[in-house]
Amino acid sequence: MAETQIDIHKELIEQSKQGDNVAQYRLYQLYAKAMYNVALRMMRNRETAEDLLQESFTDAFKRLNSFRYESSFGTWLKTIVVNNCLNEIKRRKIDLQFVDDMGNHEGAEEQEERYKPWLSVEHVKAAMDELPNGSRMIFSLYLLEGYDHREIAQILNISESNSKSQYMRARIRVKEILISMGHEKR
Repeated sequence: MAETQIDIHKELIEQSKQGDNVAQYRLYQLYAKAMYNVALRMMRNRETAEDLLQESFTDAFKRLNSFRYESSFGTWLKTIVVNNCLNEIKRRKIDLQFVDDMGNHEGAEEQEERYKPWLSVEHVKAAMDELPNGSRMIFSLYLLEGYDHREIAQILNISESNSKSQYMRARIRVKEILISMGHEKR
C-alpha cells in the first residue's frame, strides 16, 4: 500500500479542490518558477515552455481531485509538466538523437580532476545544449528531474540499459565540453 505523504501546502490544495481561485493562484505562485524551469530544460524554447507551463497548471487544476497525497504536490505537478513536454515532443515528432559511442573512456576520472573553480551553472547548461536531443533529455530527466532509468525507459519507450548508457555517454560528453571550456578560459 502506498504511504500517504504530508504536504506542506495541504490547506491550499484542499481549498483549490473546492474551486477557490485565490488558493489556486497561490499554488501557481509557489510552483510556477520551478515548473517553468523543468519545461524550459526539456523544450529549450522559452515560448514553448511558457505555453506548456500554463497547459500543465490547467491540467493539474482540472485533475486536482485525483491528487491523493501519495507524493508531494510538487512531484505530482512535475510529472504533469514532464508528460506534457514529452507529448509536445512526440506531437512535433522531434527526433530524439542520442550520443554515439564515443570510444574508449579510460581516463575520464582523471579529466574530472581538472575542473576549475570558474565552473558555473551557465557553463553546464551550455554544455548540455550541445548534446543531441535524446541524450539531453535523458541527462536532464535523470540528473535534474530525479527520474530513475526504469522511469526514463518507460517515458521515452526505450530500454533501461539504453537509458543508462545514454546517460553515461552524455555525462562524459558534458565533462569533455566543460573541460574544453576550461582550456579556453586559460
